[in-house]
Amino acid sequence: MLDQPQFGRRLKRLRTARGLSQADVVGDGMSTGHLSRLESGGRRPTERTVAYLARRLGVDASALTGPQDDGSLSGVLAAVVSAPSGTDSTAALDRAVEDDPGDDPAARWQALWLLSQAAGRDGDHRSERTRLLELLALSRSLDAPDLHTRSLVRYARCTRAIGDLDTAESAATEALALARTAHLCVPDTLAALLELISTETELGRWEAASQHVDELDRDLLPRASAVQAAEALWTAAVVSSRKGDDAAAMARLDQALSLLKDGREDLTAWARLRTAAAAAALQMSPPRVAAAEEWLTAAASVLDLTGTPAQLQELHALQAHLAFAQGRLEDAALLSRTVLSEEDLRLPYRDRVRLSVLDGRLAIHAGRVEEGVAALQQLARQATQSGYVGLAAHVWQVLATALAAGIHPSGAAPCHTCRGRSGGPRSVNGRGTRAGGADGLAESRGKP
Repeated sequence: MLDQPQFGRRLKRLRTARGLSQADVVGDGMSTGHLSRLESGGRRPTERTVAYLARRLGVDASALTGPQDDGSLSGVLAAVVSAPSGTDSTAALDRAVEDDPGDDPAARWQALWLLSQAAGRDGDHRSERTRLLELLALSRSLDAPDLHTRSLVRYARCTRAIGDLDTAESAATEALALARTAHLCVPDTLAALLELISTETELGRWEAASQHVDELDRDLLPRASAVQAAEALWTAAVVSSRKGDDAAAMARLDQALSLLKDGREDLTAWARLRTAAAAAALQMSPPRVAAAEEWLTAAASVLDLTGTPAQLQELHALQAHLAFAQGRLEDAALLSRTVLSEEDLRLPYRDRVRLSVLDGRLAIHAGRVEEGVAALQQLARQATQSGYVGLAAHVWQVLATALAAGIHPSGAAPCHTCRGRSGGPRSVNGRGTRAGGADGLAESRGKP
């Protein structure tokens, strides 16, 4: 006979797996209160009770009392980490965490880490955030600086994907401070620094991001592995591009790609780097279309076969941007609408907004001017409220360019504030605007 609370957890698991309520199980031979106390571990089962419950559940009594794996967290964890590649054990692990009494905090931390990792890989950042909040609390109680730093880095990345930059910056800052104070290894410190750089870039704090890139180049990059160095170089390239130095950005991207020439070391990282490089190239001014096409084609050769739904959405969104840059407007419209109309849209906040901006531009090109302009105005306001400075600037400049080109939702000529002397977007301090740059933001302020 199993001691409590193991018997109660097994009983509840068998009942819920069959979709039965407590009332469904007890019938006329037992009260729901008695069953509830059995499931919670508050009452020990008798042999007569076990036989009755087994009949009601349609199982042999050994399913309740036998020596087989009882679904304990440590047992499920062992099965998960030893399972063949491609096995999805998320549901079993999720049930084990739910039933876990919390006797082994380290095992619970590992399970929550795996569940948050799976949610992030699937693009389910809301579920990922829920897991990470518990992970953070647990890592504090364990007093393990390395585990807490890793939890903070992942939490910062998750909240940035959701669009909460203030929380992301706070978590990344805390992670970097902890990594330095505890003298953690290079991978942990590097991960924290890269996340902080990415968040500062989204917030438009390019000088702070540049200073951290200098620290990266000086202290960490020489000691990083090839995969880590490639990610660091890509992050630095984004900072250079947002500041308007596309030549430096391209040099960084080329260097990063040379570190992962093929997928033998890490196929996932190889494909991810190429999609990231393509995204950066398409956001340059003017876009580096040929390079983006080459990198995106290479990434697609892998992701079309092995990509998760979230990765495929990212790939198709980038293919829409590439089609637009190449002048294939019908293809761009089809791709963008296909992704945006998916019921389970898993793109991170920034990618989702940029694809919606493209959809608005395509609406204007298709003659649906009022619809396109209204969509762009709404997106610009949302990005501004979320603190995405460079993203908001990009949206406002797209709108300003449309208006300056003579397109106006009312059909009238554009107002004089929307046009510069040459008929293009107004310049700021004698310089042209740049999508996602500081000048683009200055151009956007005060617009409706």
